[in-house]
Amino acid sequence: MNNFFGVVLSAVFFGALALATCLGRLPPQIIALYGVASAVCFALYAIDKANAKAGRWRLPEHTLHLWSLAGGWPGALAAQQLLRHKTRKTSFTVMFWLCVAVNGAALYGLCHLL
Repeated sequence: MNNFFGVVLSAVFFGALALATCLGRLPPQIIALYGVASAVCFALYAIDKANAKAGRWRLPEHTLHLWSLAGGWPGALAAQQLLRHKTRKTSFTVMFWLCVAVNGAALYGLCHLL
């Protein structure tokens, strides 16, 4: 995947959140939630990458997945591409995209409830 794919997709997603907020489909706190979760998730990927390079203790994969599921997937996707981290292990990638799909379904449901 191109290094900018994650960044572009994340930017498009945040643009869609902003549009949904402007149209009254989502409260503004949702953008804040995704922003904070994405920043935390990006930082966790950076820490895990640094630990991997230094041969130190690694973050459990389920920690990265839980943050992705909680709304941090845009930051995770950007980190995967920009840091070139967690992109080769198929089982991790499949679980990551499953987290994205579940999060997206929950967001879709939230949009239709409000």
